[in-house]
Amino acid sequence: MSIATPKPTLKITILKRVFSFVKPYRFIFWMNVLLSIVLAFATPVRPYLIQSTVNIAIGKLVVLPVWLQWFIPVGAFGDVAKLVIAITLFQVAFIFLETLLRFFFTFGMAWLGQQVIRDLRNKVYDKIMHWEMRQFDQTPIGTLTTRTINDIESINDIFSDGLIPILADLLTIIVTLTTMFVINWKLTLICLIPFPIMIIATYFFKESVNKSFMQVRNAVAALNAFVQEHISGMQVVQAFAAEEKEMKKFTKINEQHKRANIKAIFAYSVFFPVVEVVLALSIGLIVWWVAGQSLDAGMLVAFILFLNQIFRPLRMIADKFNVLQMGMVAAERVFKVLDNKDVTINDGEYAPTHIQGKIEFKQVKFAYQEPNWVLKGIDFEVKAGETVALVGHTGSGKTSIISILNRLYPYQGGEILLDDHAIESYTLDRLRGSIGVVLQDVFLFSGSVYDNITLRNPLIKKEQVYEAAKMIGMHDFIMQLPGGYDYQVMERGATLSLGQRQLLSFIRALLYNPSILILDEATSSIDTESEQLIERAIDALIQGRTSIVIAHRLSTIRKANKIIVLDKGEIKEMGTHNELLQLGGFYANLNEMQFAKNKETKIS
Repeated sequence: MSIATPKPTLKITILKRVFSFVKPYRFIFWMNVLLSIVLAFATPVRPYLIQSTVNIAIGKLVVLPVWLQWFIPVGAFGDVAKLVIAITLFQVAFIFLETLLRFFFTFGMAWLGQQVIRDLRNKVYDKIMHWEMRQFDQTPIGTLTTRTINDIESINDIFSDGLIPILADLLTIIVTLTTMFVINWKLTLICLIPFPIMIIATYFFKESVNKSFMQVRNAVAALNAFVQEHISGMQVVQAFAAEEKEMKKFTKINEQHKRANIKAIFAYSVFFPVVEVVLALSIGLIVWWVAGQSLDAGMLVAFILFLNQIFRPLRMIADKFNVLQMGMVAAERVFKVLDNKDVTINDGEYAPTHIQGKIEFKQVKFAYQEPNWVLKGIDFEVKAGETVALVGHTGSGKTSIISILNRLYPYQGGEILLDDHAIESYTLDRLRGSIGVVLQDVFLFSGSVYDNITLRNPLIKKEQVYEAAKMIGMHDFIMQLPGGYDYQVMERGATLSLGQRQLLSFIRALLYNPSILILDEATSSIDTESEQLIERAIDALIQGRTSIVIAHRLSTIRKANKIIVLDKGEIKEMGTHNELLQLGGFYANLNEMQFAKNKETKIS
């Protein structure tokens, strides 16, 4: 099924889902529905009052309706002038009341729309926050940004310019036409003669603008994805002098966006003049018929006003239908995000107060995309408080092991136990809250150094932050920054070196005092002096705590209780540093190469 042309049943289903978010605000919703009905019936009152005023002024006998005589008793006025003034004053009061009601209706629908999209955006973002990481591997960030911001913003149009305003406009047209038929059905039929032109023009306008809007939405999504990706990777673009080539790609996407908008502008430029021509034809027919039938001037003025009241919503109703349809398309895309159950992490129920840290992998198999297995029957055990090191070439599966331990990705075979319980049985908060991770590629958020260390946790005290920073040897460095701990880190920590970013993430891990510590190449970008600086802190940190260390520098893992050597997703060797050296296999060769390399570096 194409997103561009949803089936009618699908439209109704989507509309019901959108309006399910109105339930907490149903009082305001029904108040707006009531206001739309009141305003529809109030619309033809003013032209009728003007008709009566004109006829009274030219001396024609006019019988005011009973409801109007409640406000303006005709017998209470001595002459025509006073009666005309009285009706005029009533019109002014009526216009003021109608304007006030229209304000409440417009504001109420806009307020309702904002409440709904706030709740919906919160729900969508919460859903995305609980996706498995493989979904982010497959979905461009710009696409998710479009769904969370642009598409949900379009859903607001369903309320501000969509269903209820369209129904209100249709009801206004029906009430006005009914009033015209009651006053003079022949004159009404005469002025409706040009309306088939209007209907045909509206149909073609609706179809043209709808196609253009679809192209605009697709182009916006493509622009968001392209810009997000290339700004994030601008360093690579500039490093390889690919600016001109990437600019050509952007220009092409931007050109598609421009063309789609121009098509929509062209449709508007044709449609509105056609509406004006049809209105002019109808007014001309009214004047011709009134003159030929010698009808009163009040009727002429009233019918011209009636026509304007019909054409005013007709000018926008086709556009509102398109806006409604675009809102429905956007809602369909958003609901696809909410309905994506295959990539949602299922939360467990087990939440012990304390985790010892015993880890067991039993014949674990894992692939990012089957059947390309990254881990092939991994089997090992780490006792609580032990330190295990993972060693191997790039792509051997080291990082994948810690990713599935943290439940960032689901594994396809075997079993992973934590303190003799399957990791799937733990609540995500308890599981991940017990695992501290220092990754090779450190991500820092825009904000202060303090916020990046604490992740804005109000329960963490400043004294704890200072103590952890001093333990790593970063406190003096942070205090030298402008503002100290309040120093504003740019997006992704661009103003800090990679080594400094890693040290900040190390403080973050220390601060949360996890039961299990994972160091994924945590010292790969730290110079020798910095490495020595934190060596004592690492030794103190891993005491009494289960630790998993991934490192290319074998000097950082010699004290590990167990070293696991991985190759192409399989365990090739396992033992202590000395045991593996005596074995003379993969680990011994790797150690020898690093020793020779370090020796050459010192000589040079």
